Amino acid sequence: MKTLDTFKALVVDKQNDDFSIGFKQLTVADLPEGDVRIKVLYSSVNFKDGLASIPNGKVVRSYPFVPGIDIGGIVTSSENPRFREGDEVIATSYDIGVSHYGGFSEIAQVPSEWVVPLPTGLTLEEAMTLGTAGFTAALSVLRLEENGLSYDKGPVLVTGATGGVGSIAVSILAKRGYHVVASTGKNSQRDYLHNIGATDIIHRDEVYGEKIKPMDTQLWAGAVDPVGGKTLAAVLSKIHYGGSVAVSGLTGGADVATTVFPFILRGVNLLGIDSVYCPMDIREVLWERMGADLKPNTLDLIKQVVPFDELPAALGKILKGESLGRMVVKISNE
Repeated sequence: MKTLDTFKALVVDKQNDDFSIGFKQLTVADLPEGDVRIKVLYSSVNFKDGLASIPNGKVVRSYPFVPGIDIGGIVTSSENPRFREGDEVIATSYDIGVSHYGGFSEIAQVPSEWVVPLPTGLTLEEAMTLGTAGFTAALSVLRLEENGLSYDKGPVLVTGATGGVGSIAVSILAKRGYHVVASTGKNSQRDYLHNIGATDIIHRDEVYGEKIKPMDTQLWAGAVDPVGGKTLAAVLSKIHYGGSVAVSGLTGGADVATTVFPFILRGVNLLGIDSVYCPMDIREVLWERMGADLKPNTLDLIKQVVPFDELPAALGKILKGESLGRMVVKISNE
């Protein structure tokens, strides 16, 4: 496969107080070190990517930089025998889109240790519809089930349910037979949430009120929480005895004002979900399951395909909380 001599990338730059974002033509010499070069066909828009696109997002470690924490494409060259020209692959997490040039580029170059063969049962577009958000959702469900959650234990709450992690978690849980309670601040999206698998839909104000009790009525057997903050504090107080909460985000804040009571009086488990440095042996197995039993049935409802040229607008949209499900970026054609 012929590699482009020059290629298009979305570049952010910050010099003193001057910040810029825009498309530029780069060459292979501009790319960071890596033994696998990929023609990027798809990427996706994550909240972290949105933060990388603004001057004070505290994500990008050095400038100029190419954001995009998800990469899906075709190998054009590899120094590692595990990957050959023409292989379909994905690369997510690690330092991609943070300190290592990411997926918002027609060509990417990454260490082979970060690359996963395209899982059986997924197309590249489907893999990027899942992306980091889908991996986080699947890992959350996996950890909950490893800690005793099953569909017969009772309802499972998903907070931030219209977002990327939330939407995919709703769909995965529904496929596995759970009674899913979806929490959202977007009343206009009730039909969407029902269509992707939610049994019940509640407003986020029903999760937490003006005052969060140390111990509250037991409502849910488990929860997937990509929100954090006071949402997490309230959820912990309402989990069944022995239940678990898988937390993976902080869009609601990093501080959690809770007590030890849910943990020592109800045996509640707080499970931290790290999709960034999750070990590769777990990562590869989980991605294969995401193409099989953990593959959502509603990916077509969850995804929106965004042309590369419209990426800056999409980044602004996710920062404003105006996105729904997953925005997949079509970077280039085969």
